[in-house]
Amino acid sequence: MSTPTHFINIMDFSAEYLAERIEAAIREKDEFRRGRLEPVLAGKTLAMYFEKPSLRTRMSFEVAMTQLGGHAIYLTEGEVGLGKREPVKDVARVISGMCAGIVARTFSHEAVLELARHASVPVINALTDYSHPCQVMGDLMTVREKLGRIAGLKLAYVGDGNNVARSLACACAKLGAEFVLASPPRYRLEDEFVAALRRAVPSARFSQTADPASAVAAADVVYTDTWVSMGQEKDKHQKVRDFQGYQVDMALVRRAKPTAVVMHCLPAYRGNEITDEVMECPQSVVFEEAENRLHFQRSLLACLLR
Repeated sequence: MSTPTHFINIMDFSAEYLAERIEAAIREKDEFRRGRLEPVLAGKTLAMYFEKPSLRTRMSFEVAMTQLGGHAIYLTEGEVGLGKREPVKDVARVISGMCAGIVARTFSHEAVLELARHASVPVINALTDYSHPCQVMGDLMTVREKLGRIAGLKLAYVGDGNNVARSLACACAKLGAEFVLASPPRYRLEDEFVAALRRAVPSARFSQTADPASAVAAADVVYTDTWVSMGQEKDKHQKVRDFQGYQVDMALVRRAKPTAVVMHCLPAYRGNEITDEVMECPQSVVFEEAENRLHFQRSLLACLLR
């Protein structure tokens, strides 16, 4: 199976490739814990360009490169000025001449696509306003570990139809899981995305509802995210009002299967989209999910950069 050069959007990949990457990450996580991880990226450097703050994304990529024997350089918007101080195509060419790969965490999805068009090294999307593929692959790796499979499961996402929801919906469709989004109507995933998803995966089990209780009923996974994403701070008070009734609390979790797991991509605003009780309950796999960002991305880097 040929390996894609870049990793930017879940929609770009086949179900077989996505499943293969998840299984590889699980195998290599076990090898790492047994002390058998090979430094396959020794002598190689990863450029990481970040326009948005980060805890998990920055740490997971930097630690992964260190564990693989390589090195990571952290670049900020103030230093690079992607598309402002220098054209995106120039930045892509300069970095390609010095580094083995580029990780980009930007507001604009188009900026990452343009980097990929002009780079001669792999480009990895570490989050844009449109998609968050590495997060979602770590999420589904966690589901696979905890529940033994992905196909045939039901994932209920309660919250904003944002980049994480979009990527999860696509990954679930491709891997045979049902995806239900519960959100106020104005915050649903856009019609253009839904149409594209159904064209790409005609068998997709995808739906949207305004009723969190019906969405979560008999779910295997209950997932939520912040109501106010980075860059939306000016809308915070309005969104908090609009999402009243969409909090994931224990009463809602009990509507899912007894074996269901609870997930959150973090940071969590306890008392808004999720309660402290749910975050700390036995069904919560939030922090194992966070750790799997490291294991999935380390496997991805080893695949794309070696």
